[in-house]
Amino acid sequence: MTQNEQQVAGLVLAAGGGRRLGGRPKALLEHRGRLLVEYAVGVLRAAGCTRVHVVLGARAADVRERARLDGCVLVENPEWEAGMGSSLRAGLGSLAGTGARAALVSLVDQPGIGVEAVRRVLAGFADESSLVSAAYDGVRGHPVLFGAAHWDGIAASATGDRGARAYLKAHADAVGLVECGDVAEPYDIDTEADLVHLE
Repeated sequence: MTQNEQQVAGLVLAAGGGRRLGGRPKALLEHRGRLLVEYAVGVLRAAGCTRVHVVLGARAADVRERARLDGCVLVENPEWEAGMGSSLRAGLGSLAGTGARAALVSLVDQPGIGVEAVRRVLAGFADESSLVSAAYDGVRGHPVLFGAAHWDGIAASATGDRGARAYLKAHADAVGLVECGDVAEPYDIDTEADLVHLE
């Protein structure tokens, strides 16, 4: 286990209710024989994140019952309907006091982003001040690594569905971009039409 793997915790944001999918929570969609939330956790683990926290929201009880998330810390976000920002706050809050020096954040609805992209972002970790983001043809995307020194600032600015966008924009000079367009596809599973991406 490398130093990075011990110090960086994986954080899967999996609370969304799938409003544009007829109210089907994305965590419970299936991909390659597994629930999307299991798939997302598997990618983080395969890339080297030994500690993984998963933020649940919509139908959290169903996800707990159906998904095999052994060894994960499950964090319930009672305010999940307020958007991704609240889930990011809940997830970062759950890492406080764990000794993690950074969080590698991935979204449950991006199964086209696999192990290699996560490994590249993870490799960018240096210390608590690190800010590293995957990029696709030079455009910032996920996953994103937030050093612990940034967690309070991110939590303070994470509102609605914006997540860390405002914080990253304000600290653009400090963000290390890691090109992943050759190994990953950053599509989201947001609408019925997007379901074609699931296998």
